[in-house]
Amino acid sequence: MISKYPSRRRRVLSIAAWILLVILALLYIGLPAAMGVVTLLPARGEVGQPPQGFEEVTLQTQDGVQLAAWYQPPTNGSAILLLPGAGGSREALRPYAELLARNGYGVLALDPRGHGESQGKTNRLGWQGTLDVGAGVDFLDGRGEVQSIGGLGISMGGEILLGAAAQYPVIGAIAADGATRRSTEELLALESERPLVRNFTARVMYATVRLLSGERPPQPLLDSMIEAEATRFLFIAAGGNQMETEFNQMFAATLGERAALWIAPETAHTQALSLFPEEYAQRLIEFYDAALSAPGS
Repeated sequence: MISKYPSRRRRVLSIAAWILLVILALLYIGLPAAMGVVTLLPARGEVGQPPQGFEEVTLQTQDGVQLAAWYQPPTNGSAILLLPGAGGSREALRPYAELLARNGYGVLALDPRGHGESQGKTNRLGWQGTLDVGAGVDFLDGRGEVQSIGGLGISMGGEILLGAAAQYPVIGAIAADGATRRSTEELLALESERPLVRNFTARVMYATVRLLSGERPPQPLLDSMIEAEATRFLFIAAGGNQMETEFNQMFAATLGERAALWIAPETAHTQALSLFPEEYAQRLIEFYDAALSAPGS
């Protein structure tokens, strides 16, 4: 009599193998592809009333997108273009805007396209952000009270500003809090991420965004920063995030004397201001005071 156990065992092994393949496909293709889809979902968060002393303004980009912003003029001649993280709006920028305004800086807190109350398609990687930076620069350039321009970006906002540095050298000082990468090419600038096992899921996500949006990744951050030869940079990294720390160390090492780096100890992504408010303010204002030749607070 022939035993039925071998055939049952083969069926069990075959089912287990298929289950494993499905799990791997979901983890390495399905999940990153879903993240790519989420990257393009609208980010229309509510925005409250402007902080005291600020007014609502509307800007228009070169490609015809209207952007919503808050503006307060400077008392020291320097204004800071302020951009939020992915999915955020200028509402999340309120503490940063108030910090800068208290120290005499003008502030243009901007909702990037597809975020907050601005028009346009959402891309949480900020691939079209250079156009938004251009609208902010044009607005500030047209203000008689503004003699110099700086930038402060949080996460995606920092990446947008760093990526626009070469095209808008009038932004003489850029502080980026939590900036890392926004494309496969930028990811591979970090040596630890070059093995395929480390970057495969990121490749899938970026490819999904490119396919669904019809957009191409912009100029790599490092190339832009290197070309912006007169611009000064302040990089703020979360000490509790290894990849973020490594990216910002690489940025600072590449730019040398034009860059300063602060790794906020044991801090999560973009939490440095809330955990170290006094040190954050001191480092930020000293950076702008020196780089923009503005009077100290």
